[in-house]
Amino acid sequence: EEETTAAVLEEMYYPPEERFNGKKQIDVRKLNYTYFWVDYQQAAKAKYVNDYANNTWKYVGQVIDRNGNVTPVKDRSSFIRHDTINIYPDTLCWIREFTYSFNDPQADLYFWHPSFDDYPVVGVSWPQANAFSRWRTDYMNTALRKNGVADVQAYRLPLETEWEYAARGGLDLSMYPWGGPYTRNYKGCFLANFKPLRGNYIDDGTVYTAKVGSYEPNEYGLFDMSGNVAEWTLCAYHPSAYIFQHDLNPNYEYNAKPNDPPVLKRKVIRGGSWKDIAYFLQTSSRDYEYQDSTKSYIGFRNVRSYIGVNQ
Repeated sequence: EEETTAAVLEEMYYPPEERFNGKKQIDVRKLNYTYFWVDYQQAAKAKYVNDYANNTWKYVGQVIDRNGNVTPVKDRSSFIRHDTINIYPDTLCWIREFTYSFNDPQADLYFWHPSFDDYPVVGVSWPQANAFSRWRTDYMNTALRKNGVADVQAYRLPLETEWEYAARGGLDLSMYPWGGPYTRNYKGCFLANFKPLRGNYIDDGTVYTAKVGSYEPNEYGLFDMSGNVAEWTLCAYHPSAYIFQHDLNPNYEYNAKPNDPPVLKRKVIRGGSWKDIAYFLQTSSRDYEYQDSTKSYIGFRNVRSYIGVNQ
């Protein structure tokens, strides 16, 4: 078994001509995750009808793949989708976005060093965040099945309405997750990790990201709903989305194809980050980023749909 593992790992290393000082390191370009899912939306549009002439049943309809190609429905396999995502975060996003600011330690150490174990993950694109959600669901359900426990609802990114509901912590009119209209408490201490003053990142106690839970949680017990890192949501961004989305399903969703213009690849981010001013920390503030981009100030958190508890 060890020999088999060693043989597999040998294929994962950088080729000799790409090794730095001959050191054997895993080639992160090969760290890909392939996952499968059923496209229920397109399956619901297709029809399964009786072909009386041949005395058989068949599907009638078309399906559209992620590249925009339209094909007739063949059978159930037409609704099964798969995707392959490189899972390694973009560790160079620190240097690319904030040059000449001595962020080399973040680029070198942030993703792997134990000192950053409890810090929020960054440098992750929207597709990578979704792929992690799929992996986490499969990982959890595999463990539960071994113990004879029913599967859990799938992990996913939150809708922006779900995110705002959670951020408010039961305080419907609160400007910030902590309830008040100010970014300092009565002692003068900042209540989140953000950019408090012009050109000043350090006054709140940190230059970049802070350890998760460094500030008090909101009334729902959730940490860092504002500040530290902004968070991907499931929703596509449209400045007027609130006008045309449905009350029972407040989700504006568009799965952009690779050749779509950038305006269709915008995804809503919420919460503000360590590099943002206080406005973006407000529970109602919206912003966006392009789904294929990776930033040193954007992370994510998972949610699951509530289905009740067996008492």
